[in-house]
Parts: sequence; structure tokens; C-alpha cells
Amino acid sequence: MFDSILEVLLWSLWFFFLIAFLILLFRIFGDLFGDKETGGFAKVLWTLFLIFLPLLGALVYLIARGKGMGERQMAAMADMQARQEQYIQSVAAKSASPADQIASAKQLLDSGAISQAEFDALKAKALG
Repeated sequence: MFDSILEVLLWSLWFFFLIAFLILLFRIFGDLFGDKETGGFAKVLWTLFLIFLPLLGALVYLIARGKGMGERQMAAMADMQARQEQYIQSVAAKSASPADQIASAKQLLDSGAISQAEFDALKAKALG
């Protein structure tokens, strides 16, 4: 199949370029369809351009909308980080207060699930 090491290297290089180009196309399509400001007709035109003339379409897309791709990516990351921080704060706010912890420990003591020493340890932990 391969007559020389040069052919193997050449095929490896072409394979690398093919994979890199496919990754670029997926990134472009993700940006194109994730952009809420671009209308449907423009998305159809870009899609047809990218399907029928993929190399030229990708280069034109990167030149025309490359800066916006980075800005949209940064905005999406900032939005995701803000939502994550909001979620963490909402989960942290749900933690029980010391009075709630002592009350639940008292219920465990009354039901016989824990001993007086364990109740005292839980109470000290909740207060301290």
C-alpha cells in the first residue's frame, strides 16, 4: 500500500489537515446555529455556502465573523459561569441553620437513633 516512508508522512499530513478542517467546520456550524442574532435566511445561506464550497466558505466565515465568534464564545462562558455561581449560592443557602440542626438532632435523640453523647456532640458542632 505505502511504498515509502515519505508516502506515509504525506498521508498522515493530509489526514491531520482533514481532521483539523472537520473540527473547524463543526466549530463554525456550532457558532452559526448558536448565534441568536443571525436570522434564519442568513443561516441557510451560510450553510449552503459551507456545504458546497467548504474551504472557501470556512475562510470567508472566519474573515467575516471570526471576531464575533470569539465574542460570542466569551459571552457564553461568562453566562455559564454566572449561572454556575448562582446555582452554588442557591445550594449553599439551603444549608440548615444551627437551630434546625439542633432540632433534627433532638428528634433523633427522642426517637432513640442517637445517644445523649452523640446529641451533645452534634449540638456542639452546630453551635461551634
